[in-house]
Amino acid sequence: MQSQYFDVYSSWENNPEAFWKSASEAIDWFKEPDAVFDANAGVYGRWFVGGETNTCYNCLDRHVAAGNGDRLAFIHDSAMTGAQRSFTYSEVLAEVKAIATVMRDLGVGYGDRVVIYMPMVPEAIFSMLACARIGAVHSVVFGGFAAQELAARLNDSQAKLVISASCGLEPGRVVAYKPLLDKAIDLATVKPEHCLIVQRPELIAQLRPEKGELDFADLVGNALGRDIECVAVKATDPLYILYTSGTTGQPKGVVRDNGGYMVALAWSMPNIFGIKPGEVFWTASDIGWVVGHSYIVYAPLLAGTTSVIFEGKPVGTPDAGTFWRVIADHDVKIFFTAPTAFRAIRREDPDGELLGRYDLTGLRALFLAGERADPETLKWAEQKLKVPVIDHWWQTETGWPIAANPMGLGLMPFKHGSPTRPMPGYAIDVLDDAGLPVPAGTLGNLAIRLPLPPGCLPTFWSADERFRETCLSTFPGYYTTADAGVIDEDGYVFVMARTDDIINCAGHRLSTGSMEEVCAKHPDVAECAVIGISDTVKGQIPCGFLVLKHNVSRETEKISSEVAEMVRSEIGPVAAFKTVMIVPKLPKTRSGKILRGTMQKIADGMPWTMPATIEDPGALDAVTAALTAKGYGGGGPAAARTGDT
Repeated sequence: MQSQYFDVYSSWENNPEAFWKSASEAIDWFKEPDAVFDANAGVYGRWFVGGETNTCYNCLDRHVAAGNGDRLAFIHDSAMTGAQRSFTYSEVLAEVKAIATVMRDLGVGYGDRVVIYMPMVPEAIFSMLACARIGAVHSVVFGGFAAQELAARLNDSQAKLVISASCGLEPGRVVAYKPLLDKAIDLATVKPEHCLIVQRPELIAQLRPEKGELDFADLVGNALGRDIECVAVKATDPLYILYTSGTTGQPKGVVRDNGGYMVALAWSMPNIFGIKPGEVFWTASDIGWVVGHSYIVYAPLLAGTTSVIFEGKPVGTPDAGTFWRVIADHDVKIFFTAPTAFRAIRREDPDGELLGRYDLTGLRALFLAGERADPETLKWAEQKLKVPVIDHWWQTETGWPIAANPMGLGLMPFKHGSPTRPMPGYAIDVLDDAGLPVPAGTLGNLAIRLPLPPGCLPTFWSADERFRETCLSTFPGYYTTADAGVIDEDGYVFVMARTDDIINCAGHRLSTGSMEEVCAKHPDVAECAVIGISDTVKGQIPCGFLVLKHNVSRETEKISSEVAEMVRSEIGPVAAFKTVMIVPKLPKTRSGKILRGTMQKIADGMPWTMPATIEDPGALDAVTAALTAKGYGGGGPAAARTGDT
């Protein structure tokens, strides 16, 4: 069918308030908003001012009241334990009420903050919803996160309660959470009054009741059957705080409100993702990230769909066919994950042989986000899955897609490497460093005109001025995405790199993303990263890191020279692309983002800190060794590291 995108986007452009007023009718309000948008409220304006609602009510109660209580809300599939559990909307509501009752009994109420430090188990999601039910503000911290980082979040949020687990499970090992939590509380200046601990059979933690440490299952089990009503909260009240690492060492607490967030998510599910109530929607991510908040927990429930809670990895649990097994077992219709997951699968199973073991005929589309989706990975996924593979672009700060190819409105023609066009609510310009628009096809700073749409952050937690300075001051009248890219003559957005990853080589601004695109075309390359290294003559020169597919046995020097020649041929001698290194793996965060900034500091011999979100610290050792062998790095991490976290 012909896409309705242009008509829908135009309707938003012509009357934004009427557009979002209509979208807000998908939400149940206890009190209708006084205004759709108040430009004088908050830092840049606030959405649905005067409205009162409750996110838990919209996610659970209204579906049960409508007679859909027997519909599946969640499927928990643990590739780590082999266990699977399913929960109907009625069952989830009962669990959430019990947890909310326990929290209320512990003195937690409207406006209080609750830190959730959990693995991917149902109790974590139920606890998020329980916070929403009583008007408490949750802050989910990735399970296993470093104690120092957890302490910083406890301090900044001034959390009254922590909900945690005895352990998390990683391939081949059990990660004890309780010692990390204990250390974090010792380090924190603001101590939580209580800690609720989910005891997992793989590791039982010793609890200290005298320090407020309580068994989650005991208390919640005793509270089952007790009723607790939803608290009416303002549309502008915070639903959650999600911390991202700040450059100053002080974490940035991205605030999400209740009303605007629900409106945006409820609009996105049918229109962008093309999902219907009762169908199975799977986002392979973690609730520690924004993707998990929006598209594992809240959006699927708002839309009345079934969401998969997955505990496992794309490879190694037990093999590169795990994702296909989950899709087949649960008849997943829409699948959403990060490009790095597919690069890992492609590296392990380049010919897609494991796909043949599973029936994926029910799958309608794959959505990719979280980092740039390189064209070669997109093409591989299209060839193997034989469904639309839809790249879309958004950020922790926005909470939902900035640009996408909206399946529900009808797909537009694809351009590999582009997340297609802006969604309603987002007007994107490409600006030079002086804040002036650049011609179509010219690389520049991607900026979004204010006001940001519903669902985006209104500010940072207790830090309005920091929000203004970080996000709104660079280009007045715009939100700065800190992404660099182009918009072509057809209006398609291409996100090429973080602005920090644009390198200046002999006066030429070069996108590391465009060089990575070329590197990834080599048939032996599984994944790659390009960074800029300081050079006394050219300012910076590009340096490529390649991870080869597992079945490659050719000489690495030959592969390196072929890749260098490909880049020089496609981008031109101006790229000065000569330095290529083969490494066993790339250093990444747990969400799959490549740690290019840390790699660059190591290459330039600058002080660096072990990132708290790193998945495998050994990957940085491999990068350091490769750089040292080529004469870069100034002595490695022992000489330059400023302190592990």
